[in-house]
Order: sequence, then C-alpha cells, then structure tokens
Amino acid sequence: MMPFRAAVRCLNNPIRVISRPIRPTSTRGYAAIAEARSVLEQELETIRTGGTWKGERVITSKQGPRINVHGSRADILNFCANNYLGLSSHPQVVEAGIEALKKYGAGLSSVRFICGTQDIHKDLEHKLAKFHEREDCILYASCFDANAGLFEVMLGPEDAVLSDELNHASIIDGIRLCRAKRFRYKHMDLYDLETQLKQTQSSRMRLVVTDGVFSMDGDVAPLKGICDLAEQFGALVFIDECHATGFMGPRGRGTDELLGVMDRVHIVNSTLGKALGGAAGGYTVGPKPLIDLLRQRSRPYLFSNSLPPPVVGCATRAVELLLASNEIAQSVGAKTMRFRNKMTEAGFTISGSAHPICPVMLGDARLASLMADDMLKLGVYVIGFSYPVVPKGKARIRVQISAAHTDQDIDRAVEAFIQTGKKHGVVS
Repeated sequence: MMPFRAAVRCLNNPIRVISRPIRPTSTRGYAAIAEARSVLEQELETIRTGGTWKGERVITSKQGPRINVHGSRADILNFCANNYLGLSSHPQVVEAGIEALKKYGAGLSSVRFICGTQDIHKDLEHKLAKFHEREDCILYASCFDANAGLFEVMLGPEDAVLSDELNHASIIDGIRLCRAKRFRYKHMDLYDLETQLKQTQSSRMRLVVTDGVFSMDGDVAPLKGICDLAEQFGALVFIDECHATGFMGPRGRGTDELLGVMDRVHIVNSTLGKALGGAAGGYTVGPKPLIDLLRQRSRPYLFSNSLPPPVVGCATRAVELLLASNEIAQSVGAKTMRFRNKMTEAGFTISGSAHPICPVMLGDARLASLMADDMLKLGVYVIGFSYPVVPKGKARIRVQISAAHTDQDIDRAVEAFIQTGKKHGVVS
C-alpha cells in the first residue's frame, strides 16, 4: 500500500499520477469480446432481416380492455392480453392487493422453508386446491417454475413421460430436466399416443403430459380420449391449464371440467398471472403425497423467494370471486364467438374453436408484424407472432378476448382488421 505522505504528494501532482504506467489489458480479452459482439450482432441482424424481431411496446396505464401506449393516442383497445376475466384491474382484486401490502409488507426476503411462509400463502393454496377439487396445492413464482419443478422430482430413469409435440416451452424445458425416458406424440393424436403407451409398458410409471389449451392455436386437448388411454394402459395424466383456468367449463375450473374428466386428470399446473388476477405466480394441484414431495425436493420452490404478499392478496380475491359465482366465467364465451363469427364472415382464417385465443392466421412473419403495427394506428393493440414462438410459415396475429370487452369493442376490432386486411390484400 502507498504510504500516506506519498499519496498526498500524488494528489497534489495530478500530472505525475496520470503519467504513471498503466498495466495493459490482455489483447486476447479484447479480441474475445469483439468476436462475441460480432457473433451476437450477426444473430440479431438475422432476426431483423427475417421479419421476426420482437419489439416491446410501453404501456403507460393499468392493464385492461383499454390502455394507453407510449407514442400512441389514448384509448387503445387491448386485444392481446391474457386478462381473460378482466380481473387485472378489478376494484376488489386491486384493493385486496393493497390491503395485503399494508398488512404483510412488500415481500418475505427469503424462500419459504427458511422464513418465507405466511398464513396468506397457506390460505391461497387451500382455496386453489378447493377450486380445482384436488387434495393439495403448492405455490411457485410462475407456472414456468411449476413446470420446471415437477418432472425432475416425480420421474426417474425407470419411468417414462409422453408429451404432446406442441406443448408449451416450459413443459419441454421441465421434461428435459428429468431422467425419465422421453417420448413425443403427434399433436392431439390419440393413435400415436396409444402406440407409444404400448411401447413403454415396461416402465415403472408413465405420465401423459399435455396442455389443456394450446396457447398459440387455442385448440383444446382431447382429454377424454387421453384419460381413456391412460386408464387402459395404467398411466397418469398431467395438464397445464394456464389458458383455461378461470373461464373454461361451466364453473371456470378448466378443460378437465369442460370435458367431464376432473376426477380422471391426476395433476394440474396453472398460473395466477392470467385469468386469476394477472400479476404473477403459478401452482401445482394434485395428490397430497406429490405436493409434500415437491415441497421437499422441487428446486424452483426451494430456491426462490415466496410470492410477494400483494400478489397473493390479489390472486386470493380473484379465486374467491370465482368460487362465489360463475357469472364472470360464462361471460367470455358469447364474446368469443361474436369475434370469431364476424372475422370468419369477413374472410379471415381463425385457428382453434370456441376459445378466447383467436389466432388470425397470416403465414408470413413480416405481414403479421406490419398488420399489427397498422392495427395500432387504428387504435387496436394486437401483436404478430412468428418463429420461434410459432413454427415457420405459421405466423399469425393472436387476438385474445376478455370478459371486460364490450360488444362495441369487439366490433371495432373487427372493423380495424377488415380495413387493415384489405390494405395488405388478406381479404377483399
């Protein structure tokens, strides 16, 4: 260390300090950084030239059927949110979050098994288990975490997992983490699933894994046929219900209720970040021994902070509203069909059926992006989806209907699509 007097002399003589020799940085280090930058810039340019660049628009208001978007005029109609029930800004949901913040604070600063479980977490888990009519529930920071934490704990080398080829990325990543034998069956193809169930009969446990509703196309898994095959071959059934919980089925319980198989689907993962308040969080519901084991070994649960109290408060109130009444859940269906029917009559191709995810199929990635930009100029917020979010050649604008939309909102969106579609030669 430099002596004090020498340090003072240096401070009083800035020229001397500046002129001291500086240890040179490794030229190899500079070269490595330059090479990495070049590789990354080339990849980014490939995305730009391919028309698949994903910009992020800045919303300057709360989530809802009408929003403010930076750089655009006010009163933009929002048709691309997962806010299926309009609960993201529901007064009671918002107030519950405020009260939880005041009473329990901003966060727990820890993971749950150390010092991060409050009574509101246990209460929400109890209500979610009741809502889904399952034995128990475990909360996660997101449904991505719930999917990442399940398969590794549940399945070992002597087991097999059979997954729909179009399952969500979080399911695919979760399955990659486990040591079970992995099989993919063709999308919603019961014959292919049966073939693979026959091939895996020597496995200790077999788990059939599917989205309840597939988020890009809005199509519903054939759960009755899947459950029939699972029972025939002694397999278990798992469904991801992120795009179904809260509004599919007579009481909004999900696709298993819609298709009459609630007592035949063994494990359900879903989210609090879409219909159930729209903030964050995910969960697993299922047999109590499984939930207990997840609390002991599931890495995303063990090594992530518990959900913030305001998020728990909002989600709890959302679930309470749905447990008390199915009115909100039932309101989505008629509005969904209004949009689908009017768009089909106008000449657009809409994928899926009877689900508020309404993909307007366009095929070309650049066209989807341009049309989405033009729709925003007309006061309608939608987003173009392209590779790698959807397969190449399957670009689309994914429209999502909310219970908070009025019939007038839907008609205005259809008119904007017709005007933009004519401009780009999609419809005549």
